[in-house]
Amino acid sequence: MKTLIELYDDRPMENVLATEVFRPERTVFICPEQVAASDPLKKGVRQYFAWRGVDVECDFIPVDILNAEELEITLRETLKRYPDCVLDISGGGDTALFTAGMVADNTGTPAFTYSRKKNLFFNVRGAPFAERVPCPVRLDCASCFMMAGGEMLPGREDNALLQNAMEDMAALWRVFSRFRNIWNRQITYLQRISQQGQATGSLLAEGERTVKGDRGRVTVDQALLEALRDGGLIRNLKTEENKISFTFKSALVRFWLRDVGSALETKVYMECARSGIFDDVCLSAVVNWESRERGSKQVTNEIDVMAVRGVKPVFISCKATEIKTEALNELSILRDRFGGEGSLAVIVTSVPLSSRGSRAMLARAQELNIRVISAVEEGGDGAVAERLRKLYGL
Repeated sequence: MKTLIELYDDRPMENVLATEVFRPERTVFICPEQVAASDPLKKGVRQYFAWRGVDVECDFIPVDILNAEELEITLRETLKRYPDCVLDISGGGDTALFTAGMVADNTGTPAFTYSRKKNLFFNVRGAPFAERVPCPVRLDCASCFMMAGGEMLPGREDNALLQNAMEDMAALWRVFSRFRNIWNRQITYLQRISQQGQATGSLLAEGERTVKGDRGRVTVDQALLEALRDGGLIRNLKTEENKISFTFKSALVRFWLRDVGSALETKVYMECARSGIFDDVCLSAVVNWESRERGSKQVTNEIDVMAVRGVKPVFISCKATEIKTEALNELSILRDRFGGEGSLAVIVTSVPLSSRGSRAMLARAQELNIRVISAVEEGGDGAVAERLRKLYGL
């Protein structure tokens, strides 16, 4: 195959899979005018193929994708320009699919399609090479952003360090589970007595047993400190009549113990990474919606945990407090933009779902097709990953 004609779809995945599987010399996207005029979108598609090691030339031909007459004319002109082409009729919407199918039949152009549900390509006419061909593509998290014209930026966590910190994550979750009801206030305390290290990089924390917090004064819980010490997360714990001092095990642990949400986020990441379900897992995936040239004007969002199996990503938001409607809406938008149909959106919370206000939140989540998991109600280790496994139908 020299030329693949692709009907551009709002679901980014539909635009790139056929090119990656069948490796044409050229892919011609029949696309809306706003896509053909969008440098970030076009650049993202080209960057995706380069990232994936696919050597292909990409052309973008603008058309009103909802105008069947204009689309037919454009398709016929394109087929004449590339007589060696094959037509992918997987995406583009109902009008585009109907028109493309009619043009392919009238002109005798080979055509095939892709079924996301079955993850197979199918021969429509004259394309036996695509008959029930499995899609072997296995994506990484960065690819999901590139194909939609975005890019993954460095997040709050250095994912290269995390594989060697799994035991610390497990210890952090055990301590959090025991002290969940006082966790937020105690994190405030740890922040206050380790402020100097934030600037100097020191792992030392020291201060009085009671310090000024955001909402009044907060006193350290001695049992919590001892649990952190016994879990290997802090060292050299010294307690005097009114003084506390210790050192954090590492800069990574220091970061976690100064951040309210880290216990839950690292728990979810750890379970995803250890489960064997996913091809790629990322903690703190920051996405720039457009190109890096936008500089200070760039629009970014952070996804607490992102994972992908095959061509199916899951976007996970972790909430240590009550889940707000804004969080549900943001997660839904991110899933639709960078995953599209077939991808998953999940919120994991450390608040019991029987808590006050959960009923309205769960109803809104259901409307948006977002699954909600309570990490404190699911049971033991691996329970969150087991829920994700079931969502993937495994």
